[in-house]
Amino acid sequence: MEKKYSSVALGIFDGVHLGHRAVINASLAQKKNGLAASVFTFEPECALRKAGGSSGYIYTEAEKEMILWEQIGVDDVFSPPFGSLCELSGEEFAREILAGRMRAVHVCCGEDFRFGKMASCGAVELKSFGERFGFEVEIVGEVDIGGSAVSSSRIRALLLKGDIISANSLLGSDYFISVEVSDGNHIGRTMNFPTINQKFENGQLVPKYGVYSTITYADGQEYCSITNVGVKPTINGERSPLAETHIIGYSGDLYGKTVTVSFRDFVRPERKFDSLDELKKQINADIESVMNIF
Repeated sequence: MEKKYSSVALGIFDGVHLGHRAVINASLAQKKNGLAASVFTFEPECALRKAGGSSGYIYTEAEKEMILWEQIGVDDVFSPPFGSLCELSGEEFAREILAGRMRAVHVCCGEDFRFGKMASCGAVELKSFGERFGFEVEIVGEVDIGGSAVSSSRIRALLLKGDIISANSLLGSDYFISVEVSDGNHIGRTMNFPTINQKFENGQLVPKYGVYSTITYADGQEYCSITNVGVKPTINGERSPLAETHIIGYSGDLYGKTVTVSFRDFVRPERKFDSLDELKKQINADIESVMNIF
């Protein structure tokens, strides 16, 4: 069966925030004209090449696709390795990828979108190529909230400060992690606070170290939870930062499963305690704080 003609939203879409969603919504709006709503994007690591991206990309490839497929409901996502296309000229990209592979008759992007070898082309060139290769180009303006444009760099800064509420308002949905649960040192279980451990990818932004109120989705159910992001300084040894979540009222085994944890609010910074007993008392206080939030 021949692939439908499509409307293609272009962008790295790190965070898939409200500004990005405006571009994607322009593609979705073309469904009424019989076009497939498609997204062309690159792997999250590409965000590291952009100014402001040095602190890390917001979402993993799998997390970004969860938003695109499940939350937004696009019809197609094309996310090739950057290296496979980085040598294409702007003209080759427009002809071979947009008009050819994606069968685009409508293309939308933000005002600052760049493409082609060495990011040599922008909106003006895209419109010119569209006239040659048979697709209309729609340039979507930035989304302003609080007097400033919604941007990935702005959201990264908020996450690094632990301002989850503000970050969520710009993302358009709760910031979350959705990765496989890895084995830990089981210290939480010895204190009667079993936890799940989830690692951040190399290159991924790690929010401010500290304790957060969260919602965990496990076995088809939604649970109140409390998540510590950091390196567990009370426990001896060096380790990479991870998210350690205690799911309130849950008693199953989630090791090896992919679990989604959504962040709602920041409770307190991470700190080192003098003993596990002191840590246990603080966890009790943190759980009480989280339950008050909910």
